[in-house]
Amino acid sequence: MRQPNRNITQTIAAWAIPVSIAVLLLKLLAWWVTGSVALLSDALESVVNVAAALLAFFAVRISGMPPDKKHPFGHKKAEYLSAVVEGTLIVLAALLILREATSALFEPHLAGAPMLGIAINIAATCLNGIWAFLLLRFGRRENSPALVASGKHILTDLMTSVGVVVGLMVAMATGWFILDPIIAILVAINILWEGWKVIRSSVDGLMDASLTDKELGAVRETIEANLGPALEYHDLRGRRSANMIFVEFHLVVDGEMSVADAHVICDDIEEALVQKYPGSVFVIHLEPDTELHQSKAKPA
Repeated sequence: MRQPNRNITQTIAAWAIPVSIAVLLLKLLAWWVTGSVALLSDALESVVNVAAALLAFFAVRISGMPPDKKHPFGHKKAEYLSAVVEGTLIVLAALLILREATSALFEPHLAGAPMLGIAINIAATCLNGIWAFLLLRFGRRENSPALVASGKHILTDLMTSVGVVVGLMVAMATGWFILDPIIAILVAINILWEGWKVIRSSVDGLMDASLTDKELGAVRETIEANLGPALEYHDLRGRRSANMIFVEFHLVVDGEMSVADAHVICDDIEEALVQKYPGSVFVIHLEPDTELHQSKAKPA
């Protein structure tokens, strides 16, 4: 497993700020030239993108700080806090969109130059698509919850923008301008759902949810490949904190084995785990063969 590069993560997080502002300005321009409440809803979500980009930038900087006396396990959970706040902002944006859309239901209309507004919105959508791809790619590679949360949010923004553009073109072709606020309401509902998912996944990180079965399986394989003369291991458990994992387990050895020899086994297992999960923390509780959990003959 590659060593996460905090400089890359911080650089990507910094660039998210001007990109999100550029997208917001384009979408506000699209709304201004059309008067479309659906385009306004798209722009309101981009306001959240700007706030989220700022939060992610500061969260990534804080999480990259080394452990200190007050925070001996580091500052990684700052990214989960950022993602929770971002999810809350997403929900708030959805509620604002619902308010604007329900008001427009009674007087649906499109003013100005709708085709120009749609073209501007498409340009903003393309920029968002490229940026969402980069955020997700680097966020997953660097195990950054803040960047992944931002990428997923922008991806949602991208999908809703496509829906808005298609809906507006249908409204212009048919003259059914009531589609404008209806589209905005559908956008808001989708945003609410995405905001809830971001909050739920981030709260799991804050609450020290267990590693997934797949992750625990990979840890087991590494331990079993380096057991050496150890008899067994048990009570394996682990949790993730951003790009780090914390794992502990009990290792059973022959009760007659010297402390030095048992320590060598622990070092071998820990070294293999650290190579696979750089920067992570592993705690091994050494036990004599009287603690065997499986039915095994005591060694001679």
